[in-house]
Amino acid sequence: MFDFFKKDKTPASPEASPAVASANSNPSSSPNPSLSWTARLKQGLAKTRNQLGNQLASIFGGGKIDAEVYEELETILLTSDVGINATQHLLDDIKGRVKRQSLDDTVQLKAALKDALSDLLSPLEQPLATSKHQPFIIMLAGVNGAGKTTTIGKLAKQFQSEGKSVLIAAGDTFRAAAREQLQVWGERNNVHVVAQTSGDPAAVMFDAINSARAKNIDIVLADTAGRLPTQMHLMDEIAKVKRVMDKALPGAPHEVLLVLDANTGQNAVSQVKIFDDALGVTGLVLSKLDGTAKGGVIAAIAQARPIPIRYIGIGEAIDDLRPFNANEFIDAMLDA
Repeated sequence: MFDFFKKDKTPASPEASPAVASANSNPSSSPNPSLSWTARLKQGLAKTRNQLGNQLASIFGGGKIDAEVYEELETILLTSDVGINATQHLLDDIKGRVKRQSLDDTVQLKAALKDALSDLLSPLEQPLATSKHQPFIIMLAGVNGAGKTTTIGKLAKQFQSEGKSVLIAAGDTFRAAAREQLQVWGERNNVHVVAQTSGDPAAVMFDAINSARAKNIDIVLADTAGRLPTQMHLMDEIAKVKRVMDKALPGAPHEVLLVLDANTGQNAVSQVKIFDDALGVTGLVLSKLDGTAKGGVIAAIAQARPIPIRYIGIGEAIDDLRPFNANEFIDAMLDA
């Protein structure tokens, strides 16, 4: 299923094999797992950094700061998926810094850009805290293909490494492969998976929460069916699932994580808005920053709907999902 499954030689069941084989694919663009996290992050953001670096070098190399420089910077930000509104926000911020600090040479603009990005992104740097409730219920949502199932596997492994017990609720009752992947992962890593081959996903969540309470489980990772934000009847269904979780355990879910594919660009911003309106999203996971995506979309999200980014994912390996660090991310985008 995931790269870290290969450490376990236990054969999967025949029924699960197709799903596992599909999920075992490892994109050639995935960052080298032998490198440090910082190096892998830079490798993952290579497309953004190379584009920004080459283009910014032409305007940060020295010279007068004028309207033409700002126009070039605007174009560069827009083509890096920063988005119109966030680009305007950053330009206004930079112009203010230029005036306040009496900057007069374009060499000084790079630091101003990094500072402006830091002010925009740092409020989103809020690590997920799971100690306030037991069980702590995490509901994961997102469109098909965003990386929910992979994210659940990585999160479960991370929580286990912290000494916490984990239960997985396979609430995607519409996609058999999702259930199979989670069940195989659970069998190989001693994580109980609550699943049904058919039926109401809300019932799966209800059973999972009751099971977690009875077994004193620390963390419940609740998968949900992928759906398009434009399918409002399906968005209503997932909102119903959330309400059932609250009935099973008042206050649950304690975290609603929206998983976003970084390759979708500005469409990710639309997803954030619609899922947040429907579910009250409390945290984001930005996945697949693996060398093909442009990292600038984080700035667009921060400006449009500043929801904490709990994790970013840069590849298929277990260590390729880490808490979001704003300045580390900015350095990886802009610095060679």
